Amino acid sequence: MKNNFTKLGMVLILTLCFLSCQSKAQSKEASSQEEPKNHEHPSIEEIMEKMDADKDGQLTKEEIKGPLQRDFSKIDTNEDGFLTKEELENAPKPERKGPPNEKRQ
Repeated sequence: MKNNFTKLGMVLILTLCFLSCQSKAQSKEASSQEEPKNHEHPSIEEIMEKMDADKDGQLTKEEIKGPLQRDFSKIDTNEDGFLTKEELENAPKPERKGPPNEKRQ
């Protein structure tokens, strides 16, 4: 009887592993379809247009997200609490976290 429970447990574990892997594969496939085909970084003009909520030509820490927000103090060289196009142009490149991108075509 103990042997039957062991076999049943193994079957359940393998089934859960299979379903988990299948779910991850479907999730990865769905997210890869949503990504734009062009993997280049957005231009400064695109960043300003997308994130500058009040359209004043400057970005506050509250308006931005991602690496820009994390590195705000490094990019805000005049320490006025705003990021301008000039400061973004001169900003250090953000450090990449995670695996490198696949080869670009």
